[in-house]
Amino acid sequence: MSLDTADQELSDDPDAPDLASGQRNAAFGLIAGGMLLAALDSTIVATALPTIVGDLGGATHMAWVVTAYLLTQTIATILGGKFGDLYGRKTIFIASIVIFVVASGLAGLAGSMTWLIAMRAVQGIGGGGLTVTATAMIADIIPLRERGKYQGALGAVFGVTTVLGPLLGGLFTDHLSWRWVFYVNVPIAAVILVLAFRILPSVASTVRPVLDVLGIVFVSLGASALILATSWGGTQYPWSSPTIIGLFAGAAVGLVAFVAAEHRASEPILPLRLFRRNVFSVSTVLSFIVGFALLGSMTFLPTYLQYCQGVSATSSGIRTLPMVVGLMVASVSAGTFVSRTGRYKLFPLAGGLVMAIGMYLLSRLDEHSTVWSTSLAMLVLGAGIGLAMQVLTIIVQNTVDYRDLGVATSGVTFFRAMGSSFGAAIFGTIYANQLAPNLAAAIASSRVDPGAVTTPEHVKALPVAQHAVVVHAYAMSLQTVFRYAVPVAVLAFLIALLLKQKPMRGLTQPGAGDMGRGFGMPDQRTSQEQLEEQVVRILRTRLPEATTDLIADTGTPLDPVRLWTLRQLAIWQGRAGGAADPAHIAADHRVPLAMVQPAIEDAVQAGLARRDGEAVALTEAGQRAFATVVQRLWAWLQAEVERDNDEPLDDSCRGELRQVARHLLLRTEAVAPAGTTGRLAR
Repeated sequence: MSLDTADQELSDDPDAPDLASGQRNAAFGLIAGGMLLAALDSTIVATALPTIVGDLGGATHMAWVVTAYLLTQTIATILGGKFGDLYGRKTIFIASIVIFVVASGLAGLAGSMTWLIAMRAVQGIGGGGLTVTATAMIADIIPLRERGKYQGALGAVFGVTTVLGPLLGGLFTDHLSWRWVFYVNVPIAAVILVLAFRILPSVASTVRPVLDVLGIVFVSLGASALILATSWGGTQYPWSSPTIIGLFAGAAVGLVAFVAAEHRASEPILPLRLFRRNVFSVSTVLSFIVGFALLGSMTFLPTYLQYCQGVSATSSGIRTLPMVVGLMVASVSAGTFVSRTGRYKLFPLAGGLVMAIGMYLLSRLDEHSTVWSTSLAMLVLGAGIGLAMQVLTIIVQNTVDYRDLGVATSGVTFFRAMGSSFGAAIFGTIYANQLAPNLAAAIASSRVDPGAVTTPEHVKALPVAQHAVVVHAYAMSLQTVFRYAVPVAVLAFLIALLLKQKPMRGLTQPGAGDMGRGFGMPDQRTSQEQLEEQVVRILRTRLPEATTDLIADTGTPLDPVRLWTLRQLAIWQGRAGGAADPAHIAADHRVPLAMVQPAIEDAVQAGLARRDGEAVALTEAGQRAFATVVQRLWAWLQAEVERDNDEPLDDSCRGELRQVARHLLLRTEAVAPAGTTGRLAR
């Protein structure tokens, strides 16, 4: 047993799921497949939308194909995490797959826009459940020490869908049918469903969360009413109509009731005390605007490219890549800079300003714009969104109290998702209000058949004179959409001026492969789960160098190899209720018994362990030595966290940190001598 191996094993998870490596990777593949399906359906329809509208009609409802999915997905994300804790994550994952696959098949069969929107809403329920259970199930199958790597891979899957979605949507639309945008989910989800029953482990949750039913109901009703009012106002109903006024009134009542419910809830989904913090309140508003800009623009850019530039659905997906590249590069660069320096205020400011410039450049595009000018506008907009998106999550995670880590993170992602829903809906309303009169005038002046202007293919086939008039009508309508978005981005800049620079803990940093955060992947982890990630990083990056000195400080006859040996004996004694079998220890770590035996013999000869036939147990001297080192490790870990926090930990944080540390390092109940366990548990 090498010194490096001994140091590394100090951070193993004694309660890791008992899965072989092949089983673990197969289970992770299923989870990643579920995440892929859910995330893909947020973006795959964008390039198919112009053709869908041409086939089904209802241009005024175009944005609702996106909005319906996002809205129900956001709500289901909150509920999915809670239900996963109540009924088991495997159960919710499978139920979400069933909902998703049924809704996908029915969406592909849609004969009207109303039917399609309804099925997209049901799809969103399944998609939200898949997203949150996929991220949560990582904890069910992956040991803590390896969890960051797998979470990074899952985030990469989420990020890749931002690129793949528009491309696949275009390919299916051009070469099969827009209906295959939905049909493709059915066979994939069916395979995942069958394998999930066989491969995914059923892990009973020890958590019994309190469900904030009233809070979820009222915020869902209030947000839905508000989105409906802004979407229908001026299109289906006059702004002064009883329907629109009633929706605004219902939205106000729902949101006021939500605030009242959060005041009374024992475990609110969004504690109102968070809004007393400048960083959180400003960051949530900025997250809303970032989501607004991202999905609002991504929904209508393919429409511009297909109608005004005359490209195919597939090409429109490729042509949006500059925006994705700008978002990714800016997001990763900003996140890395902030995590290293702790200086963050510059990025939301720059993000708002660059977003405004990007939206302005988009509003100047017309049917004569070149590929370079179009790509530049999208690149600038993507960079502006990226400068703010990931940073807002990082600064909230690093400035709120530890007890609020979970709800604060989910709050930021919730507001970003709601912003996406509003962005798609409001952009859609502006587009519909502009397109109807512009297209009517174009039809009247060019005497073109109204049925020949509904899809990009029909428009492309028009005679030159009629084509120019119709395309100009679409270009003017889309210019207005992006022009109205400029003040929203300027508002983000002005709000960012209110953001205060606070000290950051420096604990929550973007993983090297975690593209998910950069693209706004929902994060529903609890405070303890986020603290676990932070502590694991401290143990992995700092403990190996500190181990020898820490042991020397205790005055015990231990070294890293002996400490590793005593820990393995303690863990197995705790499992078996007695002595440990060296063969079991070797099997645990998938090494030959011959590598473990010398370390065991050394502990026996030093009087730290004793043999009873093939079994080995700690002696009282071994128990005392191990408990002494554990106490020193705990004091060191607390000091490291306080150093990162730049202030002493409060009692609630210290309690959670002790729970995490015991989970990772201790199992003291099985090893501490009489009177020691109580001291460690306090």
